[in-house]
Amino acid sequence: MSNPKAALKPSERISLEKLEKLELPSPSSPTSSNPENGDALPIPNATSTAPPKLDRTISWIGAVGLAFTISNSWMSYAATFGPSLVYGGGVTVLFALIIAAAAQWVVLLGVCELASAIPSSGGCYHFTYFLAPEKTRNFASFTVGMINLLGFLIGGVSGMIYTTISVFGIVMFWVDGFVPEQWQVYLGFVGVILLSLIPILTLPQRHTKYLTTTCLALSLFCLVFFIVTLLAMGRDHYAPSNLLAHRNLSGWSNPTGWLLSIALGEYSFSATGTVVHLAEEVHRPRRGIPRAINVTMAICVATAIPFTVVLLCGIRDLDAVQNAFLPILEIFYQMTGSKAVATLLQACLAGLYFSTVSTQWVSVSRIAWTLARDNALPFSNHLTKISRSRRIPLHATLACATFCILFGLIYIASTTAFSSVVNMATLLQNLSYTVPQGILFVQRRRGHLAAGREFSLDWGSRRLLGYAVNGFAVVWLVFSGVLFCFPNRVPTSKGSMN
Repeated sequence: MSNPKAALKPSERISLEKLEKLELPSPSSPTSSNPENGDALPIPNATSTAPPKLDRTISWIGAVGLAFTISNSWMSYAATFGPSLVYGGGVTVLFALIIAAAAQWVVLLGVCELASAIPSSGGCYHFTYFLAPEKTRNFASFTVGMINLLGFLIGGVSGMIYTTISVFGIVMFWVDGFVPEQWQVYLGFVGVILLSLIPILTLPQRHTKYLTTTCLALSLFCLVFFIVTLLAMGRDHYAPSNLLAHRNLSGWSNPTGWLLSIALGEYSFSATGTVVHLAEEVHRPRRGIPRAINVTMAICVATAIPFTVVLLCGIRDLDAVQNAFLPILEIFYQMTGSKAVATLLQACLAGLYFSTVSTQWVSVSRIAWTLARDNALPFSNHLTKISRSRRIPLHATLACATFCILFGLIYIASTTAFSSVVNMATLLQNLSYTVPQGILFVQRRRGHLAAGREFSLDWGSRRLLGYAVNGFAVVWLVFSGVLFCFPNRVPTSKGSMN
């Protein structure tokens, strides 16, 4: 990985105040905007030529649209509804979601502060470089960058496979005895990837904000449609007692089942931090990125909890839900009593999953493009190129799509191995969020971030809030990281091992 701070003397201590005073050799550098206007920090590049530049065309509302469309907490939780029920029934499904949202929000507050102090499309790996000791910063930032890229790539794969499985689940719902072969699911997976690239490759970059805000509006509209339909058709057999029903079928003890359900709930919120990689495309990123993250988390909580309550109260046969190929489709059928309506709702859900895949290319391609710009990836010279007609990192986007297609081959060999690796997405994302916060915490926060940043956790004379947030992020990473390695059920067999 080339040194993105080659203009700095080796003995010079990196701090935001010094970085803001640096001048680039070329005004066309992607981060050469005026820091006083809230633009991204100047990041000197090791090459003599100015790296390519993206246009600032996304408002903070557009960033909210992107972050929420990728996370889409209410439908993401619907995808993991079945396993959550196994760990303890309705009580763990609901309250584990709330606890997971609170924990993830605290971790993201630390990301907000770093994004406000060091707005860069590199995100967490640039944060790590700025904060790490001089002897380790190259290795640390490279490691975090690769973890970040893999986390969001694998997170994107999860959306692709959920879209594919939703379609096959509808077919199984109508055709008795049909069980898709693994190669058939893989071909559908590839088809989803290719179709999801169409809007990204055809829409000009300046219209990205319309794509993200449209997907946000569509998600909220579908949520209202789902809730109204389910409440209207399932009103005669509503069971609020399901909210407090406890039924642990995982084989784990009840406390362990609770903890595993909390770790599972994080999946619905962890991708919210992806907007830090739009720092060079969002207007006033010092303010816009933190605002986008916090507003997105508020929307995620406000949509996921009501939808979860509606689903739990409408379940008639818990055993049928837990044993179904698509638990959410079984719930739709139990609540509506109509296969046609249940299919319509599941089809809408599949369409929303697909929209999530399309917008994920925007984020993950920016991560790969930024890493390539710092010469951290193979064929970096090609991956940094910006399409003149579309104004997007076209080669980086296609490279990410190729990785996902190849990664999907694991599904043909072993669905268990594929699922285990996909489940790592949340852990990898939180690992990249936490490493720079851990470094900041160990270095006692003093003098490492600009005092004038627009989002600051240094409240009070002793900066206790900042220490609490950064310290919690580290502790929570260790705690949740251990839980992610637990098998889903006990006793554990070779085929069900995590």
